[in-house]
Amino acid sequence: MIVRRLSDTLTLISTGAFPARFAERGLPHRAVIGIGGNIGDVIRRFDHLLLFFRRDAFINVIATSPLLKNPPFGYTDQPDFINGVLLIETTLQPRALMRHLLRVEKRFRRRRTFANAPRTLDLDILFYDKRRMEHKDLVIPHPQWQARESVTIPLALLPRGR
Repeated sequence: MIVRRLSDTLTLISTGAFPARFAERGLPHRAVIGIGGNIGDVIRRFDHLLLFFRRDAFINVIATSPLLKNPPFGYTDQPDFINGVLLIETTLQPRALMRHLLRVEKRFRRRRTFANAPRTLDLDILFYDKRRMEHKDLVIPHPQWQARESVTIPLALLPRGR
């Protein structure tokens, strides 16, 4: 594991799986998924999440960003978060993908108690193809992604290329 301090509050973490690039399967849609958590061994959980998605029939991970340790926002009386992004290809449409991600969160013991609460795993669709959509249960691109270092820094460091 390589740890690099970016500032007093931000730390970049690289592991064997974050950042990484993987083979494409040619699934029809691409999305960027935000991952985060601050309860328990988050990095190990992310490794397990990556293994889970690598076996998933609906999702193929193409690339992972380095991880960013950053302070919480909203409710701040909690441990720092670790965040990253995954570039995926998928067969699922946006709302079906969101339902699938919510099931994965539950499998990884995510419990929703209150807004911005501590969590084992948080999965968000940040982007889906080049689509824009606004439903009561899903907005793409994810609202305020540009204002969150927990998204912009990992996104900027996501491995590119084919």
